[in-house]
Amino acid sequence: MFWISNGLLVPVVLGLLFFFFKSLLQGGSFFTLWLYRGREERRALALLADVEREGVSALSGLSDDRPLTPFLETLAELHERRDDPAMISRVISEYELRVDGELGRVRLPAKFGPILGLMGTLIPMGPALVGLSTGDIGSMAYNMQIVFATTVLGLLTGAIGYVILQVRQRWLGFDLTRLDYVAEVVASKRQAP
Repeated sequence: MFWISNGLLVPVVLGLLFFFFKSLLQGGSFFTLWLYRGREERRALALLADVEREGVSALSGLSDDRPLTPFLETLAELHERRDDPAMISRVISEYELRVDGELGRVRLPAKFGPILGLMGTLIPMGPALVGLSTGDIGSMAYNMQIVFATTVLGLLTGAIGYVILQVRQRWLGFDLTRLDYVAEVVASKRQAP
């Protein structure tokens, strides 16, 4: 068991480095998405205000516009499918699945970073304690460097992923509430005499 545990140190460190760099890349793309979402949020709020005043017809020119965010694409599709209640439900469910898939890519480093950091902490702890008991301070110091480095990288990876995940889940909640509102507006217009 000792040999298996020590043999896992290199794959654990490589996995931890992979997830650390992945979380850094996600942090950069998240910042870009955050800036873009600020602009698109104003556009979405204006569209929803138009839907409140004019009804679903306010979404008519949306699909002809510039490239759309997934939320605005779903709004345009809701307008196109407004006559079919089953399709409206399907469109919203497909949006949820699409965004959940995107969140899954953020969840992975957020969860595996701390797991691999803990494994990278515990694996070299055994040789460090052996070095301490035999008086080999150099070996103990080297192993303790690995212990602290993997702990810090694992926690940092998890923290970056956690923050991104929380913000994106909040965005998803706002978007789903707005999509449900538009779906209700569509349903009420269909039922009106």
